[in-house]
Amino acid sequence: MPETIGFIGLGNMGEPIATNLLRAGYGLRVYNRTKSKAARLVQQGAVATENPADVAGNGGIVITMVADDRALEELCLVEPSFVERLGKGGLHVSLSTVSPVTARSLGKNHEKYGVDYVGSPVFGRPDAAAAAKLFVCASGTAMAKNRARPIQEKIGQGIFDFGEDPGAANVAKLCGNFLVASTVEALAELMVLGEKNGIGKKAIADMIGRFSPMHAGYAHIIAEGKFQPAGFRLSLGLKDIDLILETASASLTPVPFASVMHDRWLASMAKGRENLDWSAVALDAAEQAGIKTRAAT
Repeated sequence: MPETIGFIGLGNMGEPIATNLLRAGYGLRVYNRTKSKAARLVQQGAVATENPADVAGNGGIVITMVADDRALEELCLVEPSFVERLGKGGLHVSLSTVSPVTARSLGKNHEKYGVDYVGSPVFGRPDAAAAAKLFVCASGTAMAKNRARPIQEKIGQGIFDFGEDPGAANVAKLCGNFLVASTVEALAELMVLGEKNGIGKKAIADMIGRFSPMHAGYAHIIAEGKFQPAGFRLSLGLKDIDLILETASASLTPVPFASVMHDRWLASMAKGRENLDWSAVALDAAEQAGIKTRAAT
């Protein structure tokens, strides 16, 4: 029988992932800062805890899905933390997109308690999470990854192994997010180019969907202005672009287009769009071209 595991972070991605684990037969102890977000999971059999440390069982598994490095470090480094509660033989599977430096640092910290750390950030929006169709990155010791794999298989359609460096999976995730953000920026610009030259955004989106299906989703979101509810918040996109730039700087890797995207996302944040979908940067591209915008709801 699948074991009972801990799960921390029940946001847009965390809740559907946790739901799929319940459906797969796992027992869950869950924690979220906003307690009400645990209600649907509790109705399905999960047990909500009053603090994050209580999700952990001695030698067990805890999964985290939180917004950023700071949130993850606060969970892992406070005393007592769930890492201490896991103790020898425990496993922490981190689904969050964080700095590879943070992942490596936490991996070292976990060793003090005999706990393994697997970096396991995921690709996919909330609909993919709900359908258990995420793509999962993984890095850590072979033994730890083998233990995490049955869980990863229940939430995704493919697993990519990036070796034993606990930060490697997050480097790979940032590379993937670099591609997606670049795609969003390119779509934003080409939609404006078409519109300024008399072609409707929907017509452009339909064309792109036919010859390049992988771009169809974001093309139609931008064309229709459906930036709410956010599948991936614009503020989190800026966080990831900052991580890309930090990682590139640390490895002396020029990434000039990441700087272009940073300015686009920063301008969008300055206009109060942090809680819209990150594809809402298309509004800034349109405004630069003199087009008045309005985000659909």
